[in-house]
Amino acid sequence: MQVLKIYAPAHSGTPRSSRERTWRRLSPLLRLLVLTQLVFNVGFFAVLPFLAGHLGTALGMAGWMVGFVLGLRTFSQQGLFMVGGWLVDRHGVRPLVLTGCAARIAGFVWLGYAERTWAVIGAVLLIGFAAALFSPAVESEVARQAVLWEEEGHGPRTRVLALFSAAGQAGTFVGPLLGGLLLAVDFRAACLAGAGVFVLVLAGHAWLMPQHIPGRARIREPGGLRVMVRNRRFLALCCAYGSYLLAYNQLYLILPDEVERVAGSQVPLSWLFALSSLLVVFTQLPVTRWAGNRLDLRRSMTVGLLLIAAGFAVVAAARPAAWTGAAGLPPTAGFVILLTLGQMLVVPAARAWVPDLAEDGRLGLYTGALSSVSGLIVLIGSSATGSLLDLRLPAAVPWLILAAVPVLAVALLPRRPEPAGGA
Repeated sequence: MQVLKIYAPAHSGTPRSSRERTWRRLSPLLRLLVLTQLVFNVGFFAVLPFLAGHLGTALGMAGWMVGFVLGLRTFSQQGLFMVGGWLVDRHGVRPLVLTGCAARIAGFVWLGYAERTWAVIGAVLLIGFAAALFSPAVESEVARQAVLWEEEGHGPRTRVLALFSAAGQAGTFVGPLLGGLLLAVDFRAACLAGAGVFVLVLAGHAWLMPQHIPGRARIREPGGLRVMVRNRRFLALCCAYGSYLLAYNQLYLILPDEVERVAGSQVPLSWLFALSSLLVVFTQLPVTRWAGNRLDLRRSMTVGLLLIAAGFAVVAAARPAAWTGAAGLPPTAGFVILLTLGQMLVVPAARAWVPDLAEDGRLGLYTGALSSVSGLIVLIGSSATGSLLDLRLPAAVPWLILAAVPVLAVALLPRRPEPAGGA
């Protein structure tokens, strides 16, 4: 793979943290992409957490319609990631990022003023489609640049992808705080602020993003999809990654019910979410550095998936005791901590593995497909989980079944990871 000349040399001296060491060694392009992920999530999560309340309270939508609208947003985003990735391979990173930002700005402004159901649906679809354009572009280029960073001898590629994940999680933490302050005005103010954030991203990329990134060829020939669906190792990675996403989705499905049972309300839920975000922000780089010194990509994902399984098992073990109040919260906190530690191992490793499994010139397609296929698994798995909860099984059984899913996913992981992809 061609080495770009935009890489900054490694700094001498002893920085105070692994985060500083990694950041100082990044190229200007990688720094732009990492900051992009941070700002993307600030703008997005300033609006999304408050959408359901706005639809149900301010607009008076029925509960089923609120769920339908939220589902449409997820579908228009995750379901179309593969389309966005294919477009990135054909047209390059810059056009997709700029177009996606423009669409997100229009979507947020439209949502802020939408009062009829059809207008809300149109705005939500546009917001989701915007992410399907810019996210595969940014994520695939970060993965490609991380490989080059590794080849330059700066360290394992997973460190770059871990910093990228930590930046995104920081945005996820800051965004709702910003949105909560703006809700003191109204929901429209939060939407317009989110749009303003993406105006800044659009302007920054129009100024700083290269017209053509060296080493990234544009592929016009058809046939990439046929090759991808025959790539068993890549599809196996998608399934394993999908099991992680299904487990992570339980933060929003099974965990709220458990917190409600234990505490009598969902107030502790916000503290558990904050705990998860802060763990990623402050410990993602040290965890990745530890894993990089000891584990290859397959082992890193294996340990991560087993930690996630252990998180479900902790609640399953405590559930028959039916503890409530303060005594019932430690198992849920243990679940969140183990799930987050697993996430910190699985996500950088999976993203780092994709370039080794992707066809030359099709990294955007494969990056998008990782999200789309995994999203489909989550859609099916979440429906099954919801049905499982309705069966009135013994309290520990749903948690044990969910614990088994990441354990089984370990068997799906591709064998013999490429040496270049080692963590």
